Amino acid sequence: MNPGDRVRVDRADRTYEGVLLPSSTDEHLVVKLEGGYNVGVDRDDADVDVLAEDVYEIDGTDSTGTDEDEGSEIEFDDDLPTISLLSTGGTIASTVDYRTGAVTAQFDAEDVLRAVPDLAGRANYRGRVVANILSENMEPPLWQDLAQAVAEEIEAGADGVVVMHGTDTMQYSASALAFMLETPVPIVFTGSQRSADRPSSDNVMNAVSAVEAAKSDCAEVMVCMHASESDDICALHRGTRVRKNHTSRRDAFETVGAKPLGEVDYENEEITFRRDYQQRGDADLAIEPELEADVELVKFTPGMDPAFLDVAEGSEGLIVEGTGLGHVHTDLIPRLEELIADGTTVVMTSQCLEGRVCDRVYDTGRDLLEAGVIEAGDTLPGTAKVKLMWALENSENVEEAMDTSLAGELQERSVPWE
Repeated sequence: MNPGDRVRVDRADRTYEGVLLPSSTDEHLVVKLEGGYNVGVDRDDADVDVLAEDVYEIDGTDSTGTDEDEGSEIEFDDDLPTISLLSTGGTIASTVDYRTGAVTAQFDAEDVLRAVPDLAGRANYRGRVVANILSENMEPPLWQDLAQAVAEEIEAGADGVVVMHGTDTMQYSASALAFMLETPVPIVFTGSQRSADRPSSDNVMNAVSAVEAAKSDCAEVMVCMHASESDDICALHRGTRVRKNHTSRRDAFETVGAKPLGEVDYENEEITFRRDYQQRGDADLAIEPELEADVELVKFTPGMDPAFLDVAEGSEGLIVEGTGLGHVHTDLIPRLEELIADGTTVVMTSQCLEGRVCDRVYDTGRDLLEAGVIEAGDTLPGTAKVKLMWALENSENVEEAMDTSLAGELQERSVPWE
């Protein structure tokens, strides 16, 4: 009896049937039920029958022919598209550690396939582990590793790529790949707000919807997550315009300043796009993974000491979350001017969720422009940081790059929408 086997478990007056998952202890069985929920059973109290062995038929090699410690590959069907599943860890690839009672990221790509039986029959899958971390531990060098892995999968013939990622920093990673990659196929980030061990887990619907999105004609970096608290629709957000707006709701992610690119109807398996997007095959694969990591992001608050900006002393770049149209206290402007004179590129964004920076309306804004501060329009602060990191290494004119929409991050107009 091994993880991946379909089993029937009899315990007391209850019978469970599903796929056996890895467990962090030898004392417990974890079974993925048909409905997508998990159940944990004490081995000593259960009678177990194996109904089918390793229902995913994993052969232990990846797309480059390396051994099973590096990746995995699922038996191919010539009539199905090929989707690469890249795992970075996070809640969607986590389970309960029975030693501590906490959630731990310990699944690899094979385990994700075993944990989501509904993925079977939708595509051919290649699995690859890029990292196995909770997303608060994500760092720019891992974005570069991830971009390289995605490029290699596309070069090897993937029709789409799904990146399983923790939700807390997913918007940063999606933005990073949007700037670093030109892609001829969809790249879809997904995750879950609640681990597979919880009855309210959103991992199955998000993973299935992400695979469907990766089979679509939208060749952009997208984020696929619940559109509501119900298990009905997943929204498809452009990777550079999305923000996590709630700590724990299943519909935590929103497109800021516009409607999502589209949606996946989970029950009817239909995809609808509501905005223009780059078509599959329109671009040739290209990668520019260089990043300038020495970029800071600070949020202005009333009463802030100008010395707080010393955090950016000697840095290559600084993103400021200003108030309203992009303002800070006038006492901070001389310090910003000093940073700029010393070679730090300073970019202004807004703390407001809607609208754009415009420093030409009030005296404070005009003084900021005179000091050399660059406006970021309606680019989200987190996205602006990632974009500046990329632009400092890849653009001859950084100011022009920050004023140009490179991956849908900067909208032409900021208008109310319904």
